[in-house]
Amino acid sequence: MVPGRDHLFTRSLGVVDRRHDAVRASGTLDRVNRLAEETSPYLRQHRDNPVDWYPWGSEAFDAARDRNVPILLSVGYSACHWCHVMAHECFEDDEVAARMNALFVNVKVDREERPDVDAVYMDAVQAMTGRGGWPMTVFMTADGEPFYGGTYFPKDSFLKLMEAIDDVHRNRPDDLRQNVTALVNAIDATSRVDPAPDIPGVDQLNAAIQNLARGFDAEWGGFGKEPKFPSTFHVELMLRAYMATAGDGPKQIITTTLDAMCSGGMYDHVGGGFARYSTDREWLVPHFEKMLYDQALLVGAYLHSLIVIGQPQWKQVIEETIGYVLTDLRHPDGGFFSAEDADSLDAEGHSVEGAFSTWTPDEVRGALADTAPDIVEDLIEWFGITDDGNFEGRSIPNRLHARGQLLRTPELEAATRALQEARARRPRPGLDDKVLTEWNALFLSALTRAAAVFGRRDWLDAAIANGEFLLRELRDDRGRWYRSWQADGTPRARHAALAADHAALVDAFTRLAETTGEARWIEAAVSTADTMLEWFWDPENGGLYTTAEDAEQLIVRQKDVADNATPSANSSAAIALYRLGALTGEQRYANQADRILQLLGGLIEKSAAMLSNALVAVDLRRRGTTEVVIVGERPDLVRLAQSIWRPDTVLAWGEPYDSPLWDDRSEGFAYVCRDYACQAPQDTVQGLAEALTGRKVEIREVTSDPGA
Repeated sequence: MVPGRDHLFTRSLGVVDRRHDAVRASGTLDRVNRLAEETSPYLRQHRDNPVDWYPWGSEAFDAARDRNVPILLSVGYSACHWCHVMAHECFEDDEVAARMNALFVNVKVDREERPDVDAVYMDAVQAMTGRGGWPMTVFMTADGEPFYGGTYFPKDSFLKLMEAIDDVHRNRPDDLRQNVTALVNAIDATSRVDPAPDIPGVDQLNAAIQNLARGFDAEWGGFGKEPKFPSTFHVELMLRAYMATAGDGPKQIITTTLDAMCSGGMYDHVGGGFARYSTDREWLVPHFEKMLYDQALLVGAYLHSLIVIGQPQWKQVIEETIGYVLTDLRHPDGGFFSAEDADSLDAEGHSVEGAFSTWTPDEVRGALADTAPDIVEDLIEWFGITDDGNFEGRSIPNRLHARGQLLRTPELEAATRALQEARARRPRPGLDDKVLTEWNALFLSALTRAAAVFGRRDWLDAAIANGEFLLRELRDDRGRWYRSWQADGTPRARHAALAADHAALVDAFTRLAETTGEARWIEAAVSTADTMLEWFWDPENGGLYTTAEDAEQLIVRQKDVADNATPSANSSAAIALYRLGALTGEQRYANQADRILQLLGGLIEKSAAMLSNALVAVDLRRRGTTEVVIVGERPDLVRLAQSIWRPDTVLAWGEPYDSPLWDDRSEGFAYVCRDYACQAPQDTVQGLAEALTGRKVEIREVTSDPGA
């Protein structure tokens, strides 16, 4: 938190400096820079800085060559707290801006719009410093070659650094060139990964699971020390280990982690949804920004764990998280916004981290003046709100004192909704209202699965609207995809989509087909998969490059291989291609997925913790897929098939499409197959349940409530 920071927050532009709205005495507006023409809310936050910012592009590189000066690249994102801190201390400061403008061509990048640019230079920063993060600050030549970088710099340090960089550039070109050579070699590493001779096997899978288990925090859940991130891919991998062995170890890891996360302050107990990560071991104090991709991945992890393990509190978490996204992050046309900021205005008008989400007991009492006093006091106790507070003198609502006990009485539920309504009258955090293809597809996939399992038609309608939005707004007439969309932009859709966008779309469209029974979604998945393989595939070593063959050429052409906050393009594509291949009978998709796993297999021995989603793909390959096809009007069989989630199962029903799954089938029957060799057809719910589970089961009623 930076005292005195006086940004004005709006829902349409995210965080905007007050000076942009200030009118001079003469009646004219303050000068704005080139970023005023950008659609990214993060870039527009800097449009009235005294820094002479350029967006990423040829104009900036040409200017650097003309002036014979380096480029200063600053990368961040709208919900990044420390990005705002550095902006206030440096980029809004006239002294700092004057030196930046005199010594460099200054380029600002939204890492969410251009993760390809971000990844290249983040690798350089990590190679130099051993760590990374945002804001990212990189000094590079006019040809885009990095020679020095770091993350956050306060004003005095930044001023000294700029003078030192200028001196090196002018007086020590050989030293600069030596740095460039070493860094370019380091950041090109992913393009030179040699594939393993074979697909990773069960031994590598088990070794990785055991290694992850050693890093498990048995008391508070999660992996490693603070700060703690959700690590949803680790949880998903442990869930598959539990399904294979029914062992107590994986189950403990899953239940402890999921219960601790949703009981802490990282989970928004008043409005639903998760913050990005926890600053402490106990999941109490988060960085308060909320990212769409976290909601997507956490809904998936809680949903799958709910079905397999059956903790009813996880159902509440899923419902509240989806409710948050559909209420606060949804564009009326169907797209989902990217994020909400960590900071908002407090009662004194200062921008403060967590101001929107934290309370004092007296604030709760004032907000619930119409609620019975005993209920108000019960709610204060329920959420652990105290006079001393747990965060800078205020309280983050939490349930860590009663971990996993989330279900509220009707009286407390009514009081919580009243508190939510009161909170809605506070100044909201800034909204990053760009719509990102990859993140939308990740949430679409999770929302579609949840709609099927819960039998929620309203969720399915929202999912269909999102799929239609993506096809309508982010795909051009040639069938090529864009990365980003913003309602006020001209044009609205910008930036060529990356491999990760395509991989997430293939998975999302496939899941929409499985949930709706509509053939159009399989057609969209096939078209997108073919585009991905045509433009991103490496025919020599296998795997997907981050950028398309005809895209802007950066200084290196990397491959996205590490599972970080979001799945890597390659691991996501492997899973999506296996599943699409099983539904369509197109062996080429499975063959390409195999080659991806061979590529990633060369990395698993060294970096298994960064490849958990890749290991989920390995597990799917090891299991093989189970194909289920239901022919004719049998909603009872469809409902059952959708309620029994298995990671290796794909479902075809409704409108037939080009696939051997539909060949020689009889109306009214369900077929459970492996590699298109099928068991005896089933026409009863009992028979299908036993065919799917491989055991005798008692069918009480096919319910839409997985927590029942």
